[in-house]
Amino acid sequence: MYNFEASKTVIKMKILVINGPNLNLLGKREPGIYGTKGFDDYLQELKLGFPSLQIDYFQSNVEGELIDKLHFTENQEYKGIVLNAGGYAHSSIALADAVAAIQTPVVGVHISNIYIREKERHTELLAQYCIGGIYGLGLQGYALAISHFINL
Repeated sequence: MYNFEASKTVIKMKILVINGPNLNLLGKREPGIYGTKGFDDYLQELKLGFPSLQIDYFQSNVEGELIDKLHFTENQEYKGIVLNAGGYAHSSIALADAVAAIQTPVVGVHISNIYIREKERHTELLAQYCIGGIYGLGLQGYALAISHFINL
């Protein structure tokens, strides 16, 4: 007998969260700026908060790995990418070029408000290629970026 229920394929909207250098240290590194919660714990909260989504996650301290991951997304049918490029947002033309080269929309996120910090953080090389940016709202910025993709 054919099982109709088993044949139904549920396709979830896919969102990719990418964190750049030093974000593996969230919860430990400068808790006065970045908070005390590690990203793995927060990621579980995101997944619980958006149960209808498939939220994939990638983190690397290596610029080339971040670029490769952005290139790879083109064939993965992501609705959007939430990208916290960390310090590379202020210094990497190559990472900015990778964001510009892909069709998947990107929202840039920074946990801290980069515009009230050190002057070298005020330049955001990736911003011109992102559909939007969220700065200074803590980890909640990731959820806001995901909400934006849901509402597109």
